Amino acid sequence: MRKQSKAPIVHISKRSALPWYGAWAIRGAAILLALVVCAFVTTALTGEDPIGVYKTMFAGAFGTKRKAWILGQNLAILLCVSLAVTPAFKMRFWNIGGEGQVLIGGLATAACMILLGDKIPNWLLIVIMILASIAAGAIWGAIPAICKAKWNTNETLFTLMMNYVATQLVAFFVIVWEVPKGAGKIGIINQTTQAGWLPQIGSYKYLLNILVVAVLTILMYFYLSRSKQGYEIAVVGESERTARYVGINVGRVIVRTMLISGGICGLAGLLLVGGTDHTITTTIAGGRGFTAVMVAWLAKFNPLVMVFTSFLLVFLSRGASEISTIYGLNHSFGDILTGIILFFIIGSEFFISYRLSFLKHTKKEG
Repeated sequence: MRKQSKAPIVHISKRSALPWYGAWAIRGAAILLALVVCAFVTTALTGEDPIGVYKTMFAGAFGTKRKAWILGQNLAILLCVSLAVTPAFKMRFWNIGGEGQVLIGGLATAACMILLGDKIPNWLLIVIMILASIAAGAIWGAIPAICKAKWNTNETLFTLMMNYVATQLVAFFVIVWEVPKGAGKIGIINQTTQAGWLPQIGSYKYLLNILVVAVLTILMYFYLSRSKQGYEIAVVGESERTARYVGINVGRVIVRTMLISGGICGLAGLLLVGGTDHTITTTIAGGRGFTAVMVAWLAKFNPLVMVFTSFLLVFLSRGASEISTIYGLNHSFGDILTGIILFFIIGSEFFISYRLSFLKHTKKEG
């Protein structure tokens, strides 16, 4: 009697580390395949020329000088928040509270602008705004870190819930400071005096934000890869037991890392409120605290690679908006294309880490 073996046809095995060019070749192939699939979807759902749609996406990001600067600003803020959550993620502390930490930093900035705007010199006001926003974000990040270090609370739920607390705090103060009363919003803060507005470099409104984040990216890269504290973060992330064995104070590393993470998120709030928007709302963070999770993960927690992953997500977002405007399509269609591209990019990471082996189907006699 013959019995068919039950050995699987496909065998998945862990792949040894690919050279950088091999990994990027897989990612490039995934993007090309995603564009082909998007072309078929575009033709099937809308009847539009997919090449024209792609041109429109590009025009949405780079069509004019102003659009290019807006893309650079959006890239800078998203990258800033992504850099903020990266040390925590590398430590395996799942900081999902970036959104709330940005809001609290922005709230501290707005409070300084409103309460001190006409009372002290502008240079001193800006210094206080910087210190206040970073301190507020750091404290907001340290609260769940202390609870994790002392009582082993669930940091994912804790940081997520603090987002809602931060949102309601901002909503409360928006009503307190609303102009005019009953408007339900603050409006532009210090519009006449521009007290607390971050200085503009030449005629470029967003250049300061871009330069600040560029410097921060380089500093974060060296902090994580070359410093003693970066080494401790990596060891704690690999194994807390090992970290304790080699003499690392795990609780102190957790709190210190979240102080840094929250502080940089607070800095992002400063750049938004003091640098570009000059107001505070409950939606000023724009979901970047959650998008940053994807940016950091796609970049494997490498700050330099995050520049490219941040650019990709911002480019897709700007392109999706342009498609909706030019073609009169529902904004959801642009999001469909964005989702397809991200699906292929994220899926390519599987093939970078794992190898598929197709086994021959054998029979054995029994």
